[in-house]
Amino acid sequence: MKALTTDQYTTLIRTIKTGSGALRANPRIAAVLTAEANLGMRIGDILRLRLCDIVRDGSRYRLNITEEKTGKRRTFTVPDAVYDFFCEYCRERGISANELMFPITVRAVQKHLKAVCEVLGYDEVSTHSFRKWYATDIYEQNGHDIVLVQQLLQHSSPTVTRRYIGISDERIESAIANHVLIA
Repeated sequence: MKALTTDQYTTLIRTIKTGSGALRANPRIAAVLTAEANLGMRIGDILRLRLCDIVRDGSRYRLNITEEKTGKRRTFTVPDAVYDFFCEYCRERGISANELMFPITVRAVQKHLKAVCEVLGYDEVSTHSFRKWYATDIYEQNGHDIVLVQQLLQHSSPTVTRRYIGISDERIESAIANHVLIA
């Protein structure tokens, strides 16, 4: 699986929200994938979210979770726009703060995403591609700070994070070779 491009992300979300041809619209799955892409959480952790899990902490919203895959505790800020997105989503669907926001299975999300990707001609895209897009975008938007991304994803080392976002040794060597400027 690979990270999405920003264009692929927006096309996928738009197509899932509105449907296309024989594909029915599915705003719930679009919201799940939007949450994954904007929080960098794994799909299983997104599906366990309740609005009450996001708490006001001074001037920010905070989310404390124990990651299902790793068992690690993770605390991070939820941007206001993401919190507002969740509130609107829940309000429109009559979901209370204590209910699961996304009562759906990982398999259902994967199945719908696969169908949309087939229609759009996207290869090697999975639900995890949205987390990878988050990591890659954070990396690119923050001065290529690999340690920042490592900490956000709770990886064990920068090497793991480099592999995760697709920075190969060949790319590193090429970047070094292309940077030479001798005056």
